Amino acid sequence: MISARRKPSVWFAAVLLWLASGAHASAQPQQLDTIKDIFAKLYSCWRPPPASRANPMDITVIVSFNREGAILGQPRITYESANAGDNDRIAYRIAVMETLQRCTPLPFTEGLGGAVAGRPFAVPFRTRKRPPKPEEKRAWLIQKIL
Repeated sequence: MISARRKPSVWFAAVLLWLASGAHASAQPQQLDTIKDIFAKLYSCWRPPPASRANPMDITVIVSFNREGAILGQPRITYESANAGDNDRIAYRIAVMETLQRCTPLPFTEGLGGAVAGRPFAVPFRTRKRPPKPEEKRAWLIQKIL
């Protein structure tokens, strides 16, 4: 039988074991299992330049990954807002490359890594606000009360 003096140490050991297992689970990065997860992870790393350095604009990069989630080849910028100035373009290109450096290698599951290896992804980063859609005037629906 366990003496009254040893019971607290058993509980203390159990709590330490539980905390250690929780810390180990949270230390592992959550593995990405779908293409939607890939985009969510990339967008979570996105830090657009501050408005004091560059005007808001849209930019799209094409990037491929290997099975381990590292970048394969060189990412290519394929779209930038037409009304952006040269300084804006440079600031956003740097922000895109910093995003890719921050996020990669991506923690793919084995299945997703095999499925996406070598395939190009077009990743749009949008920071401009879209103009609101104009309200449709439905004159033909207005009931005329006589």
